[in-house]
Amino acid sequence: MIRHMVLTKFKPETDETTIRHIFDGLCALVATLPGASGFVAGPSESPEQMERGYTHAFVIDFECWAALETYAVHPDHLALGAILVDNTVGGIDGLLVLDLDVRV
Repeated sequence: MIRHMVLTKFKPETDETTIRHIFDGLCALVATLPGASGFVAGPSESPEQMERGYTHAFVIDFECWAALETYAVHPDHLALGAILVDNTVGGIDGLLVLDLDVRV
């Protein structure tokens, strides 16, 4: 399984409606893609307070690398990704993406 994790540094002026639109759109997309599941998203609530400016995150699980690639090139993902980048501090620099090959 591949766990896709994205941390975001949303601009201070980005409102919750915009954030919800992005996350709802990604959740709906994941629901339609074979091999994709487990979408969760939201603001950090860490008591450690080590976010270093990253305010929100989302996680998606993929059965395999091919399923992640299908998601990565999907037009809805690309459109929502553009909105996400437009609303993060420094554009693409306001994102941190990690993909873990989780062996269970």
